[in-house]
Amino acid sequence: MDKQIVQRIEKALEYHFSDIALLKKSLTHASAAVAKLDSNERLEFLGDSILGLVICQALFEKFPHYREGDLTKIKSKLVSRKTCSMIAAELDIEDLFNIGPGMQKSAALKGSISAAMLESIVAAIYIDGGFESAKKFIMRLFGPLIEQADAAQHQENFKSLLQQYVQQKLNSSVTYEVLDEKGPDHNKCFESAVVIDKKRYPSAWGTTKKESQQTAAFNALVELGVIKSNQVEI
Repeated sequence: MDKQIVQRIEKALEYHFSDIALLKKSLTHASAAVAKLDSNERLEFLGDSILGLVICQALFEKFPHYREGDLTKIKSKLVSRKTCSMIAAELDIEDLFNIGPGMQKSAALKGSISAAMLESIVAAIYIDGGFESAKKFIMRLFGPLIEQADAAQHQENFKSLLQQYVQQKLNSSVTYEVLDEKGPDHNKCFESAVVIDKKRYPSAWGTTKKESQQTAAFNALVELGVIKSNQVEI
């Protein structure tokens, strides 16, 4: 592999390879390999598991109040082919992937190939530099996406998260009070508040009862210290 090409790849990956042959193999699709074992398929297999492990550990440590189902939803979004393909494109080395002529013309397969290449690179870094090197590489790319995925998850599940926390940590239950309504029937606004153990938390307005309750749940989560007010946008 040409020295300038290697330097370009390593700069994009922010990782220096000791074994250049391993890097080359990670970028070689089966359609361009002399034999299957010369392609990146085995590396892709390993990289998929390493990526999943690092993401799972990060989610487990970052969100101690999330149930298994919530963690699984976020993980699935993060390690999806779509996300991996997007990250591979951002590295701007797709033109250096070694792909057979027939595959290069297939736009439908491009995303899948890019995602597979990313997983192969993860495995190559793991073999070349160890788990911590692979973890550092993964978290540099996926760390910001974890925050974004969490924000989206929160927006859907403020009420669910609050219910889980109150049941598990406070051994209590959550109720919602509608404190006020304003506006004509076709354009009403509602003010709701969370009540836990007779304590009322900061209220919130919304164009529907559901929306006001979601925001009220967010306010309660902030006051309880479960999430930070600047952690998500609502």
